[in-house]
Amino acid sequence: MTTTTGAAPPRTSAVRGPRGLSLRITPALTLVTLALAGPRLAPHPIEVPTTAPYATAGDGGPLGGDLLGRDVLSRLLHGGTALIGGALLVAVVVTALAALIGCVSALRPALGRAVERTADIAILLPPVLGIMLIALAWPDGGRWPVIAAATALGIPYAVRVVASAAAPLASAGYVDAAVTRGESTVYLALCEVLPNLRSTVLALFGLRFVEAVYVISTAAFLQLGPQPPDADWALMIRENSPGILLNPLAVLAPALAIATLAISVNLAASALTPRGRTSRGRTKAVTSR
Repeated sequence: MTTTTGAAPPRTSAVRGPRGLSLRITPALTLVTLALAGPRLAPHPIEVPTTAPYATAGDGGPLGGDLLGRDVLSRLLHGGTALIGGALLVAVVVTALAALIGCVSALRPALGRAVERTADIAILLPPVLGIMLIALAWPDGGRWPVIAAATALGIPYAVRVVASAAAPLASAGYVDAAVTRGESTVYLALCEVLPNLRSTVLALFGLRFVEAVYVISTAAFLQLGPQPPDADWALMIRENSPGILLNPLAVLAPALAIATLAISVNLAASALTPRGRTSRGRTKAVTSR
């Protein structure tokens, strides 16, 4: 009986583990897929009025009409592609640069102190002010200055996170062995330290994606990014807010889409994050050599 009782929990967790993982990943995959395929699923062109301004749901469309009588559902299906693409680009660039700079900073204390001081100063800049400075100084405006601002504002904080997580690993035995072999700093950062920071990097990627969604949406709401008649979720909120009492779905639908996207991607990144067993296992294995 003792043997049976001890063997039961691993079997149960093995069954429930993949199911729980799929339940946390599926919403993000479904929403991202729907947003990317949305332009092909839209029943109407986004610029053509199909109903009366602020028509209610069912009166010309499942979600009604916006301030110009355009189909809210069609604009909602078009509005997520650019937002997801921009947020994904920001998250990938910020996470990649922060991983490299943070690991190198942990391996080279003098450089690490300089990076830390620079990051402390950059973090003090309010995000909205940084967006306005970069977006308004950009020659043509549009989405790219907002993406550049979100990337520049996200790197300092991300570097601090990676550097703090990499600091204990910089003095590990396998790193000292690689230094003795004469390996370069880039090799140490990418091949010795970074593989043991998978949990931190994945969690950071999820946080940076969510932050990028909010930054890009805030900029669009302030009309610093996409401009009418573009279909953008945040721009839809700003445009239709005066008529929220006439057709609430014109505002609530894109707001709910932004919130669901941020929450579902964060849950998916958390579900895919390792629990640290790989890092400890590798450290022990290398140390035992």
